[in-house]
Amino acid sequence: MTTAETPVTVEIDGENLDIAGVRQVAEDGALVRVAPEALAKAAISRKLFQETVHEGVPVYGVTTGYGEMIYMLVDTANETELQTNLVRSHSAGVGPLFAEDEARAILAARLNALAKGYSAVRPAVLERLALYLNLGITPAIPEIGSLGASGDLAPLAHIATTVIGEGYVVRDGKRVATGEVLREHGIEPLELKFKEGLALINGTSAMTGLGALVAGRALNQVRQAEIVTALVVETLRGSKSPFQPEGHDIARPHPGQIDTAANLRALMDNSELTVEHADLRRELQDRKEDGASVQRTELYLQKAYSLRCIPQVLGAVRDSLYHTVRKLDIELNSATDNPLFFEGKEIFHGANFHGQPIAFAMDFTTIALTQLGVLSERRTNRLLNRHLSYGLPEFLVKDEPGLNSGFAGAQYPATALVAENRTIGPASTQSVPSNGDNQDVVSMGLIAARNARRVLGNNNVILAVEFLAAAQAVDVSGRYDGLSPAAKATYDAVRSLVPTLDRDRYMADDIERIAAAISQGRFLEAADQAGIELR
Repeated sequence: MTTAETPVTVEIDGENLDIAGVRQVAEDGALVRVAPEALAKAAISRKLFQETVHEGVPVYGVTTGYGEMIYMLVDTANETELQTNLVRSHSAGVGPLFAEDEARAILAARLNALAKGYSAVRPAVLERLALYLNLGITPAIPEIGSLGASGDLAPLAHIATTVIGEGYVVRDGKRVATGEVLREHGIEPLELKFKEGLALINGTSAMTGLGALVAGRALNQVRQAEIVTALVVETLRGSKSPFQPEGHDIARPHPGQIDTAANLRALMDNSELTVEHADLRRELQDRKEDGASVQRTELYLQKAYSLRCIPQVLGAVRDSLYHTVRKLDIELNSATDNPLFFEGKEIFHGANFHGQPIAFAMDFTTIALTQLGVLSERRTNRLLNRHLSYGLPEFLVKDEPGLNSGFAGAQYPATALVAENRTIGPASTQSVPSNGDNQDVVSMGLIAARNARRVLGNNNVILAVEFLAAAQAVDVSGRYDGLSPAAKATYDAVRSLVPTLDRDRYMADDIERIAAAISQGRFLEAADQAGIELR
């Protein structure tokens, strides 16, 4: 976190911004510093670009119209008007505004893309975006309007329009006219020059900035899913066998599977409740009656999938997120507008603005997080169903079942949100032609990122119900003393927020309180208290 005494500064150089850096800027209010070498590179690129234009070389968006109107030639005397009109006309986003941390993430992503030095904007443009971040001037960016090619035109136009002193910024949660805020800070609006309006809005920075926040938060959600899973496995006296390293590190070495299994082993270390598979095997052998061809023992050598396949399922979620992180790291440090300029080379009239790589990655994230929610809800169901909970009372009712319903009602929102998550299908396959059929194949990458964000939020509620049910299961089973240090810390964290359900009460506040704690990563502290560094 930034403090008045020791402010964190994230360097912007077009090459090294990562998800952690984006989150520092977006969530913690870290300052940014554009690297001197990035400013120098931008100055050289701008000089070469202007020489090219003055030589009369045709350049898209500089001496031509935009999109389908590329066949329209525009005189260079219209330099500022052409760029300004583009920004104004594309400031057409609608719907709710991105949250301030999301808008800051988008702004940071755009700044870093331009700082790479191939977009031919003046250093003053980079310095202006950095100034916005450092002063807390946050553009008001509507969520709806991007097709993901040519990049995130509408959302980024709402940033660019503030650069020219128009549009709105967000202050204290409300839209305020940009001009008013700039005047308060003594800032003069920039007059856009050749290509700068196009460079500001033509890129994937909205889907990438939002995606960076979602991916970082999703990995924390996976870790918290592992934390509550360990508590459930212990409380239900599950076997350690599904998590032993040989089955993952050697037999099936998917990185995510290895990491989840390792986390579960660490979280359940020193538990007095988990069962060694060798002990189960010996007990089963002892119960076997000589001569019996079939015998009911009521002893389960293996537990159900929701307790046994955790490394395989959550590990696959991890691997999907690892892929997303790799794609976002590349995209954050890419030049994603058009055209691009390389010294001594032909102008690159291409399509780096196309968001397909990020659209796919965010759809994978949505699918993976949906399965995380499924697994959580199924474990909750196992805790609540007296036929599946290995001896716990129905719906974890502590006293007078029937008169009290316990967690029967609390399960419904979890189940409903699992169903809702399943209705959120891939966006990357939903291309709809636009722009006079110039943009005839588009990525819908920002929709994919928003979908992933929605599932992530739904999962906080699904997991909240599991955390509450797991803590209640500890209470009704009387097994607290046998828990591992990490499980005790998890239980204590839940109980610091919500008391035991002794008799039926209003449950919505309990669920919302735990969901908010998950959103904030509060339960990661349980692992920290136990001295565990989760992967």
